[in-house]
Amino acid sequence: MKLATIRTGSVTAAVRIDQTEAVETGHPDVGALLAEDGWQELAAGADGTRHALDALDYAPVVPCPQKIFCVGLNYRSHILEMGRELPEFPTVFAKFPAVLIGAYDDIVLPAASQAVDWEGEMAVIVGARARKVSVEEAAGLIAGYSVLNDVTARDWQYRTKEWLQGKNFEATTPFGPVLVTADEAHATSRRLVTRVDGETKQQADTGDLVFDAATLVSYLSTIITLEPGDVIATGTPGGVGHARTPQEYLGDGTVLTTRIEGLGECRNHCVQEKSDDA
Repeated sequence: MKLATIRTGSVTAAVRIDQTEAVETGHPDVGALLAEDGWQELAAGADGTRHALDALDYAPVVPCPQKIFCVGLNYRSHILEMGRELPEFPTVFAKFPAVLIGAYDDIVLPAASQAVDWEGEMAVIVGARARKVSVEEAAGLIAGYSVLNDVTARDWQYRTKEWLQGKNFEATTPFGPVLVTADEAHATSRRLVTRVDGETKQQADTGDLVFDAATLVSYLSTIITLEPGDVIATGTPGGVGHARTPQEYLGDGTVLTTRIEGLGECRNHCVQEKSDDA
């Protein structure tokens, strides 16, 4: 099953995406749907207002998750090609909901940064409360998967040893277009491709993750209770612009495409924010 949050005028609505139309579930967004007991049955049986697929205006699939965790250095081949040892524990940082945009919304390139980079990633969406769960238990608590790009202001990221400031510029992080439920997205290996103006920059297999989805849910649930709708971005492979020679970054008018086999595609135009003194 595929679920999405769409904009309908001044409000949003959770929908089930069928082959020919989208059907409203009666919830304001996918996060609200996931908070309901038996959300799978509610979504499968929904028979609300219907929308043509080609007319959908996608919001972030979960517009306001309580928590957004991101994982760094999580693709085995990329770590080894850089001559590093595989990490013993996940490298974790956070994003805030204001960074999220829909799968086809414009990315706002912040005026304060001259080094905005791409990071295509698979997102995991939590489907039930999880606290101190095992890896085996965690697998059954995943609602599904989606596409995310952890767009990063590198010059701000590396101002200090902490990354948060480079990861949280507003309206920079595409997320969607749909949540593919775990029962449908059962493959452990999916091809991830990031393209900039049609040129492939990143290619990877999600089966190459050092810490897989269930391991990350288990690990993070040891720290804090995970709630339905919480998001985990599982990390990016090699091919980011900052690591290239010469370095490459997103610019005004650039089109960033992030695709994961079986999960969908985000396609976003980059729009330069005007400086305050312009």
